[in-house]
Amino acid sequence: MNFQESVELVGEAIDAVGVAAIVIGTVAATVMAGWRMARREPDVYRQFRRFLGRSILLGLELLVAADIIKTVAVTPTLVDVAVLAAIVAIRTFLSWSLELEISGRWPWQKEPEGAKSVNERTES
Repeated sequence: MNFQESVELVGEAIDAVGVAAIVIGTVAATVMAGWRMARREPDVYRQFRRFLGRSILLGLELLVAADIIKTVAVTPTLVDVAVLAAIVAIRTFLSWSLELEISGRWPWQKEPEGAKSVNERTES
């Protein structure tokens, strides 16, 4: 196995881990939401969305990393780089949108001083 094949294999493995993160996170979020609903806990929907969003964010980050690794593994053409740029741009936009949904602010915005974090607000 040469270097290029090894890097392709690593990219495929990271792809699989990214998909697994999304699938496992979705199942775990659903099971936890069902358990919380059975216990009649408050705010189940928001907690479900946050857990699911974090799982999707993790999966997207891994999928972007895998795409970059796989593109670098071969001698990229201008078309390969353009496709990678489009994929990264779309996934980055999705990540930012999910971050806004989860935390209520853009990734580059700092949390206001003295404000409770999202986790602290839902736990109290």
